Amino acid sequence: MSGIWIVVLVVGAFTMVFKAAGPVFLGRRRLHAKAQSVVALVAPVMLTALVVTQAVGGDEEIVVDARIPGVVAAGIAIWRGAPIVVAMVVAALVTALVRVAL
Repeated sequence: MSGIWIVVLVVGAFTMVFKAAGPVFLGRRRLHAKAQSVVALVAPVMLTALVVTQAVGGDEEIVVDARIPGVVAAGIAIWRGAPIVVAMVVAALVTALVRVAL
C-alpha cells in the first residue's frame, strides 16, 4: 500500500471519529448559537481552501495563471447573488479571456 493511500485512510478514519464525537460528547444538549455559526462556516471555508489550493498550487511552488481571475470572478458573481451555473460560466469566460490576452 502506497503512502498516499495510508494518508487517505488515516484522514478518512479521523473524519469519521471527528463526526461521531459531536453526538457522543454533547448527548442531548444543544450547541450555543456562536458554536452553530462556526459549524455552519466550516464547510464553505474548507471548500474555499480546496479551491485556492487547486487554483494556485503547483508541484512545489505557487503558480499564478489565468485560473486566479476566473476564481475571483466566480466568487464575486456568487457574492452578488448569481446562481452557481452563472458563476461557473463567468469563471470560464474570464479565464478564457485572460488566456487569450496573455
